[in-house]
Amino acid sequence: MAQLTPTEIERYRRQIMLPGLGETGQLKLKNTTALVTGVGGLGGTAALYLAVAGVGKLILVRGGDLQRDDLNRQVLMTDDWVGQPRVFKAQKTLQALNPDIEVEAVCEYVSADNIDALVQRADIALDCAFDFNERDLLNAACVRWGRPMVEAAMNSMEAYLTTIVPGQTPCLTCLYPEKPEWDRWGFGVLGAVSGTLACLAALEAIKLVTGLGDPLLGQLLTMDLARAEFAKRRAYHDPDCPVCGPISRHHLSDRLTDIAPAEFCGAL
Repeated sequence: MAQLTPTEIERYRRQIMLPGLGETGQLKLKNTTALVTGVGGLGGTAALYLAVAGVGKLILVRGGDLQRDDLNRQVLMTDDWVGQPRVFKAQKTLQALNPDIEVEAVCEYVSADNIDALVQRADIALDCAFDFNERDLLNAACVRWGRPMVEAAMNSMEAYLTTIVPGQTPCLTCLYPEKPEWDRWGFGVLGAVSGTLACLAALEAIKLVTGLGDPLLGQLLTMDLARAEFAKRRAYHDPDCPVCGPISRHHLSDRLTDIAPAEFCGAL
């Protein structure tokens, strides 16, 4: 396990002071590889806070070029990068912000061909993709390889967050066995909304890695940011889920087996 350098101890001094984190938690962050998919307004901002927290390696996955209408929310980008692959700009920005970490950029969309190799290289994944196809692929791969996943998504002024641990919690398919109709171009996006959710997603990952606080295990946090209304909903675990059912039947804790289905509003 790589140890903290004097520079890192200085860089992270204020968070090392937190009860429950300390140098032990900081070491865990340094020795963690986090996979972030969908590096846009949500994934890029989450990656930003993982980088400054000292997560040792970030694998950023996102295809496509930066467009000017991305700039109201994609805080790792600059105007002079319009028309170029955004994931390389994200890598450059994060590496300049924290040279003590490693940042790898994968200029691809998540697919059936690449997802298993990506997940196997990571200790934790953050799902910030823009469609259900990518989300389902990542969810299934995390269950297959036993990797925890922070699921974060938004729709207009609404946001949704949960943490999935294979064998312990319901997975994304338990929550949404039928995928809602959803058009990624069909709703407005305010940067402060994606930024708010992204900070919470990064915090979930940090909590899960370090043991700081209580992550959203078996709970879905719903946020109506237009009204500043937050609610936690117990997530239903489907014992017959085609993705996580077999592993969960063996490992799901007694605390979650009797949770009733929740009614969810909005689309991931």
